[in-house]
Parts: sequence; C-alpha cells; structure tokens
Amino acid sequence: MVSGYAASLMIERVRANGLEFAYLAEGKGPLVLLLHGFPDSAYGWDKTRPALAAAGFRAVSPFLRGYAPTAVPSDGDYRVDTLARDAGALITALGAERAVVVGHDWGASAAYGVASLSPERVRALVTLAIPHPASIPRTPLLLWKARHFIALRRKDAAAMASANDFAYIDELVRRWSPAWKFPPEETAPVKKIFADPACLEAACGYYRAIGLTVPQSVRGRIRVPTVMFAGATDPFFKPDFYERARRHFTAGYEVVTLPGGHFLHREHPDEFNAALLRRLGTLGAGW
Repeated sequence: MVSGYAASLMIERVRANGLEFAYLAEGKGPLVLLLHGFPDSAYGWDKTRPALAAAGFRAVSPFLRGYAPTAVPSDGDYRVDTLARDAGALITALGAERAVVVGHDWGASAAYGVASLSPERVRALVTLAIPHPASIPRTPLLLWKARHFIALRRKDAAAMASANDFAYIDELVRRWSPAWKFPPEETAPVKKIFADPACLEAACGYYRAIGLTVPQSVRGRIRVPTVMFAGATDPFFKPDFYERARRHFTAGYEVVTLPGGHFLHREHPDEFNAALLRRLGTLGAGW
C-alpha cells in the first residue's frame, strides 16, 4: 500500500554497480539522489521529491539493493563499501557527472562513503540522523539504544521481524521517533516490500555485514560541503553530538537541528524541505 500520489509515479529502472535498481524520479535540473534507510523505502521521500522538483532539481529516490523492486544481489553483499559504490554508480547511470547526495540511516552511511571515495561525484552531502560513522563511540548506553543491531543479525531475524504483521517494524519506528504518532500507511510500503522473504532477509543482511572495524569507505575525511540534520528528540544522538564529528570534514560542515526524531524528514516534512532547500540554495550557487 502506497499513497495515491506515490502510486501515480512510474517506477523506472537502471543498472548500476552490476545490479538493477528501481527508482522514483521527479523534476528536471541538477540531480539530488535521495537514499533511504531501514525500515524504509524510496517512498519515504514522497514529501521531499516534489518539493525538490518544484525548486528546479531532479529528485531521484532509489530502492536500495535488496529492497524490491530493486534486485536482491546474488552474492548477498550489503557492506557499507558496496552501498557507497552503488551510490556513485547510480549518479553515473542516471546521466549525471555529479549530484547532491542526501542519505538517511543506512542511506547516510552510503552517502558518507561515496563522498569519501568519490568526492568528484558529489556536489554536496546531506545526511540525516546518523553522524559520521568514525565518530560514533561504542558506549554501553548507545549499544543498548542500538540493540536492534544484534536482533537483526540473528538467524531468525526475518521471522521475528515479520511476526504479527511486522509489529517489530512499528516498534522500531515508535522507539526511534517517540513523539511521532504515525498512521498505519507510513509503514505499509516497507511492510509490503518485506512481505517478500528474500527482501526481508536482504534488509537483515545489512546488519549481518557489519564488521568490527570502520568500513574503508568512511575512514577518510569528507572533502565536500556537508549539512547534517539532527532531530531534536532523536533518542540515539543529541544535536550537540554531531559537533564532535566536525573534525571529519574539511570543506564546510553545518549541523541543523529540526523537530522530530530519527525520521525527522517524514515527521515534519515542511520544516525539513524548507531547511534543505535553503541550504541547497546556498551550497549550489552557480548551478
């Protein structure tokens, strides 16, 4: 189930990094690549794509690898380094030399990665809810807040996540955005994707791919202008935490605090879109 608006968009496809990706696109102009996280999908940007399109951008939100209708990779590779290469390859496959890359959650990890590996492809970097991975400490409190990292690595993770009409998905959204009283249709699109067992296993595969060290693609400093959006009520990271990550950026770094939790762009889309467009207008002078 998707909104009537989203359902009216044609799903397009392109091949990138050896995989067929499905995506939603609106508008014409400089490319803005919108990368979703978990538990989410390309539909999570439904309130952002039209705002970008109206402002003169081409807004593209792909379904990440393993999230239908994007293909499930036969090699089961969901490493952050691979996600970063996906993002870079998508920019090229979509016919652009460079793009503004916007990433939330796992999409943020991919966005940090491509900005580090291929800065020549990234006009500007925008991330939501996840600080630079190399800046995240492994404290007992944070490990407890991120206990889903352990739950989703288990062999029975897919069965657990799909039980009782995917009650665990709703539980995670409530836990991560505690002030958001979201209606059922907010999580319906990703539940529909996860109804395919292969896709749910793929989503769990992202967590199983996590190693003990920081991925190679996010070890280097970011050399493109960066804007980091933080939710004022995000239970993971308080806004002031993002200031500690400043040393990982060399070409400008701004932290913007907005209402909402982990899913701030969906909780308060008008505020997020307005703030995003203001920053793009400043960063993109001369586009």
